[in-house]
Amino acid sequence: MKARIFTDEKQLITKAVNVLVNELGPVEASRFLALPKKKRIESVKRHRQWRGQGQIQQAEFFDRVFRVRSRAAIRK
Repeated sequence: MKARIFTDEKQLITKAVNVLVNELGPVEASRFLALPKKKRIESVKRHRQWRGQGQIQQAEFFDRVFRVRSRAAIRK
């Protein structure tokens, strides 16, 4: 495995800001940098919200995800 040399943090930040300003312009780059981070939801609360969306029927779920016919339809 080759040794990899990383750019130091100051150079990395400078390059990234320059790319943002060149691609987006100074106003949009500033807006991007000032965007608030979304607050992370605690994992148990997130799981409860996910489960609360209703019961998923296994056959319907697999049909939608894998686009396969149900076993009953295959047997016919």
